[in-house]
Amino acid sequence: MNDGSNKTPRKIEESHKSVAGSSPAVRPTGWKKFLSKRWVFPAAYMAAAAIIVTILWLNSGTGSKDPQHDAVPGLTGVESDGTASGKTDTQAVQAAANGETLRWPVDKIEEMTTIMPFYDATASAAEREAATVEYNNTFSPHMATDLARKDAAAFDVLAALSGKVTVASQTPANNYEVQIEHPNGLVTVYQSLTDLKVQVGDEVEQGDTIATAGQSESEPAEGVHVHFEVRNNGLSVNPSTLIKTAK
Repeated sequence: MNDGSNKTPRKIEESHKSVAGSSPAVRPTGWKKFLSKRWVFPAAYMAAAAIIVTILWLNSGTGSKDPQHDAVPGLTGVESDGTASGKTDTQAVQAAANGETLRWPVDKIEEMTTIMPFYDATASAAEREAATVEYNNTFSPHMATDLARKDAAAFDVLAALSGKVTVASQTPANNYEVQIEHPNGLVTVYQSLTDLKVQVGDEVEQGDTIATAGQSESEPAEGVHVHFEVRNNGLSVNPSTLIKTAK
């Protein structure tokens, strides 16, 4: 009796010890198993970075866009505001010229033709493309008006306003150039010239002959012409918006 009763408690005790001393293997869940992969965290980092870059890109382009103002194909770096596209105060420019009215730099405008117009950012895509200059595989807006005689003959280039000559020199791509400074930040620029009649420091009157029209390396297809530009405080202005009558 005693031997039998002593064996039973010992077996139960040994049974409890075996249960307490061994822990069954815990099988990882699917999520933990997924996170244990070495590629998970690098992939998550790259995905987060891609999302952030996308958000920044979208925010940078949230401004309203007008399809009419899209860049001309092949033309890069063109920025133009109202002043550069010709929307400037005509009266203010004329006042800066001491009351003189800006004229074309030729004797008879009716004998001339525009062979390269001013780049107007508000114009149609076709018109903007026609006012784009290609030189050395680079496209740039033509911020001037190029005039030539209808018979392609040479002609005198005249001062469009009275002022002081500040530049009278030869350039690598545009033959000779003359710049005339007028009051209050107004400057007229003449390029593709030959046979200069003025030099730096000269005071000229409106209508004085300053050179003869010539050709330029940057615009060889245009033949004999004058490249005429008007700048108001450093910004190019469409001269046709400032000239009311042909001279």
